[in-house]
Amino acid sequence: MTEGNFVDYVKIYVSSGKGGKGSSHLHREKFIEKGGPDGGDGGRGGHVILKGNKSLWTLFHLKFARHVKAGHGGDGGSSRSTGHDGEDKTIEVPLGTVVRDKETNEILFEITQHNEEKTLIKGGKGGLGNWNFRSSTNQTPRYAQPGMPSEEMDVTLELKVLADVGLVGFPNAGKSTLLSVLTSAKPKIADYPFTTLKPNLGIVAYREFKSFIIADIPGIIEGAAEGKGLGHYFLRHIERNSTLLFLVPADADDIKKEYEILLDELRRYNPEMLDKDKLIVVSKSDMLDDELKAELKTQLDIQFKGTPYLFISSIANQGLTELKDKLWEMLNVDSEEQENSHGI
Repeated sequence: MTEGNFVDYVKIYVSSGKGGKGSSHLHREKFIEKGGPDGGDGGRGGHVILKGNKSLWTLFHLKFARHVKAGHGGDGGSSRSTGHDGEDKTIEVPLGTVVRDKETNEILFEITQHNEEKTLIKGGKGGLGNWNFRSSTNQTPRYAQPGMPSEEMDVTLELKVLADVGLVGFPNAGKSTLLSVLTSAKPKIADYPFTTLKPNLGIVAYREFKSFIIADIPGIIEGAAEGKGLGHYFLRHIERNSTLLFLVPADADDIKKEYEILLDELRRYNPEMLDKDKLIVVSKSDMLDDELKAELKTQLDIQFKGTPYLFISSIANQGLTELKDKLWEMLNVDSEEQENSHGI
């Protein structure tokens, strides 16, 4: 998935189909006088439906499809013939798509399961034909109902990336390099800030053919929750991650301070994100000799009491196996606890 093809926010106009009108036809046949009403009902208008597709990772296919209109219902006919239903329009979206009303900004629903379908707007009902209005006092009604009008609205689709682990860190912390080493993803890597402009996903291959998904979120800076830098635009992707992996480079002036700034930005954006499992990783640790690493470890043991941390180097391939083991353990701790409780 290239950066240019990753689209996580689109605005579209959707319109359902209007219902077909009922028929006011009166039966006419040779040798049959006053055949009576036989007008059929109109068909319903088409719905606009959203459907989850696990094979999609982006909203790119909707970038240029700004108008989605369902088909209109057919009119009723003679001999109580019902008009055809309007063609439904199904919009396939990636899992994690949030649908909002553009006018009110209200969240209408979310698509999180494969093949999950939600009706965005319904088509208009078809009108009743005059057959439905016959009675003992009105045996030849010459009127029928018109079809119900269509509905229309402007909506925004927001994609919140569904990944098990989210990489959080300042620009140039080494997130893209780590992703490229752990997975087959090919993110853009350079020695300047904000190299990553779009979230990158990768699948980490683990032991016994197991795997989990990791996402590289564009760099967060201080003030991101207020809209500074790129962080505010992409913070929503972190909401979907069950585990947050904080990357702080070993050459940072104050590792604990950088971690606290990142944590504070998440808190200001959405306090619920602080409830997620957290793992701190000191990247670029190949720059530290054994003595410096031991000294730093003593300091971090005190500062990060209760929060797990690891030393790694993506370039020197140090600590990556331990990192995968720790992430797998954190991602599966709930299922293991359930299995143990059932076994008791």
